[in-house]
Amino acid sequence: MDSRIRNIVILGGGTAGWMAAAYLGKALQGTAKITVLEAPDIPKLGVGEATIPNLQTAFFDFLEIAEDEWMREVNASYKIAIKFINWRTGGEGSAQPRAAGGRSDHFYHIFGLLPFHQGIPLSHYWVRKKHLGQTAQEFDYACYREPLLLDANKAPRWMDGTRATNYAWHFDAHLVADYLRRFSTGKLDVEHIQDRMEDVTFDPNGYLTSLRTATGRVLTADLFVDCSGFRGLLINKAMNEPFVDMSDHLLNDSAVATAVPNDDAATGVEPFTSAIAMKSGWTWKIPMLGRFGTGYVYSSQFAGQDEAVKDFCDLWGLDPDRTNLNLIRFRVGRNRRAWVKNCVSIGTSSCFVEPLESTGIYFIYAALYQLVKHFPDKSFDPVLIDRFNREIETMFDDTRDFIQAHFHFAPRDDTPFWRANKELKLGDGMQDKMDMYRAGLPINNPPSDDASHYYANFEEEFRNFWNNGNYYCVLAGLDHLPPRPLPRLAHLPESVASAEALFARVSEEQRRLVESLPTNYGFLRSLHGHTEPGR
Repeated sequence: MDSRIRNIVILGGGTAGWMAAAYLGKALQGTAKITVLEAPDIPKLGVGEATIPNLQTAFFDFLEIAEDEWMREVNASYKIAIKFINWRTGGEGSAQPRAAGGRSDHFYHIFGLLPFHQGIPLSHYWVRKKHLGQTAQEFDYACYREPLLLDANKAPRWMDGTRATNYAWHFDAHLVADYLRRFSTGKLDVEHIQDRMEDVTFDPNGYLTSLRTATGRVLTADLFVDCSGFRGLLINKAMNEPFVDMSDHLLNDSAVATAVPNDDAATGVEPFTSAIAMKSGWTWKIPMLGRFGTGYVYSSQFAGQDEAVKDFCDLWGLDPDRTNLNLIRFRVGRNRRAWVKNCVSIGTSSCFVEPLESTGIYFIYAALYQLVKHFPDKSFDPVLIDRFNREIETMFDDTRDFIQAHFHFAPRDDTPFWRANKELKLGDGMQDKMDMYRAGLPINNPPSDDASHYYANFEEEFRNFWNNGNYYCVLAGLDHLPPRPLPRLAHLPESVASAEALFARVSEEQRRLVESLPTNYGFLRSLHGHTEPGR
C-alpha cells in the first residue's frame, strides 16, 4: 500500500500561499501534486515588506533563484538595519530623531556581525568602558562597522556586486506573491485555481478530505495547508483549533498603511527600515525605488481609528481624504497547535506578531523548513506533528518576548500607551534572558570568535534566532545597560587592553566603507536596469 502524500491543497495565495507552493514544490521533487486555491476577490495585506538576512540562503537559494533575479522582479531594495527613532523621548510623531541630552534619539539594530575578542563579544568590553566612564560612544557606533554607512545611505555591496556586509531586503509583497506564482506554476507544475472555498468535508476520524468551492469544484487532498490569513478558515474554523491570544504581552492590534512617493534623487534611498515611535505605537518606513511603504501600528485601547489616521497622515504630510489608506485589524498570538491532523497552518493563519522586527516572512519560510523536515506520510505520525508544533511554539514565543522587550524597556513614558507597556509581565523565557543580561553573560551566542558559520546554518539560526548582538543593539539603544560589567573581565587585563585595537579597527572599517561604497540609490538604479549607474 502506497502511504505517500500524493495530493496537497494550499488554501490561500498571497505571500504565504505562494511561498508554500514554491518551497514544497521544490522540496518534494514532483512526487506530490500541489494545488493553490485562491479567492481573487479577497484583498491581500501589505504595501511594503521587510525581511531578515537569511531569506536568500534559506529560501531563494533552495529554489535555485539568484538574488539579483528575484530582486529585479519585485522592486527590492536593501536593508542593513532597523533604525529606531524617538523611542527614548516623548512628543508627537516625527520621522527625524529628536535631540535630547546632547545626542540624537536614534539607534540601529544592525544585521552585521558583532565582533568577538578572545572568545568574548565586543559588547561586553564596551559595557565595561561605559561603566568606567571611558567612552561616551553609543553601542552601535562603537561595536559595528555599519552605522556610518547607514547614516550616509550607502549600499551594502560594491558596484561589482561584492558584499560589504550582511543585509536583508525590502520589497513589494504583492510583486513577490505574483513572481512566486509564475515560478510555481511555470516551473514546478503547481495548479492555480481562482475560486472561493465554500465548505469542507471530513473522514470519520476528523481528518480533512476535500474542499468544495463556490463554482462546485471538489478538491481532494491528503495534506491541507492553511494560508488563509487571519481568518484561519481551515485550522481555526474547520479544525476548531483555538487561537491563543497574546495581547497580555503585546498591546498593538491595528494598523493604517499606505505607500508614499519619494524623490530618490533628492533624498536617496535609505538602506534600513525605520521604526518611528508614536503616541500609541510606532510607524514603519520601508524604502524602495520611487516610494516607501509605511504604516502606523497602534493599540486600539489607546487610539481610535480616526486619531490614528490623523497622526499617521500628519507624520508624512498626507491628506487622509485623498490618500488610499489600508485599515488593518490583526490578531496577536498563535494557534495552540500550528499542525492538527492533516492540516498545517502557515503565515498569519498560524501566528502573528507586529512587524517591528520584520519576522512575518521569516515565520513563513521557517515553518516551511520545519514542515519539510517533519514531512509525514498518510499515517501522520504524531511524533512528527508534535515536534513541528514544538518548534513553531518556541520560534513564536521567543520572538514575541523579544519584541515585547522593546516596549517594556523603552525609556519613553509620556503617554498612557508607553506607560501601560511597562506594566505588562515579561514572558518567563525573557525573564531568564534578562537575568543573564544583567549578570553580564552573553545571550545565545555563536560558539566561537568567527561567527560567520553560524549565520549560514539555518537550523542553528532557527533555534537561536535572537542572539547576543540583537539584544545589545536594542537594550543598549534603549539605555538599558547591565548594572555591572562581566565579572570575568576584571581578571583579564591583557584582553581588556588588547580589545582597544579591535575598537580601533571597527572605527577604521567604518571610514573605509563610507569612502568606498556606492550610494544605495545609485546601486539600486544600476541593479534594476536604469541608465544612471554609480555613486
